[in-house]
Amino acid sequence: MEIREAISDDLPRLLEIYNHYVEHTHITFDTVPVDMESRRIWFEAFSHEGPHRLFVVETSDGVGGYASSREFHSRPAYARSVEASVYFAPEATGRGLGLPLYARLLEALEEEPGVHRVYGGVALPNEASFALHQRLGFKRVATFSEVGFKFGRYWDVAWFERAV
Repeated sequence: MEIREAISDDLPRLLEIYNHYVEHTHITFDTVPVDMESRRIWFEAFSHEGPHRLFVVETSDGVGGYASSREFHSRPAYARSVEASVYFAPEATGRGLGLPLYARLLEALEEEPGVHRVYGGVALPNEASFALHQRLGFKRVATFSEVGFKFGRYWDVAWFERAV
């Protein structure tokens, strides 16, 4: 297993992983698969330094998942807060990749003087993500009831916070 910064060659695999969750789960509230051009714009918002980072975990089978941090909200006073996400290919889940990958992202954010808090939203139910956030020192700070509508029903989202 290798954890590294994402490169543009990873983009097709990252799109494939994300669109699996769009089409088959409530984990993301996108309801229509994302196209390559919009995912390229998403990818270009990350850098090798600063608060907006993107890491992948690569195994002998190729890229198995990614963790990212991005803008929490667009207003200037939120600039020191980021929202983190982590996604895995279906065949890579349950293999112990989440903890080291997410930890690497958090480590990078801890080195950034401009980052104060990291937030993560978890669409419920999602016991694996819930446990991962708690294991990495996040505290549950809120639950938004029935905030998302997908697959003909409403979903709750728990929000987690971690100081860096």
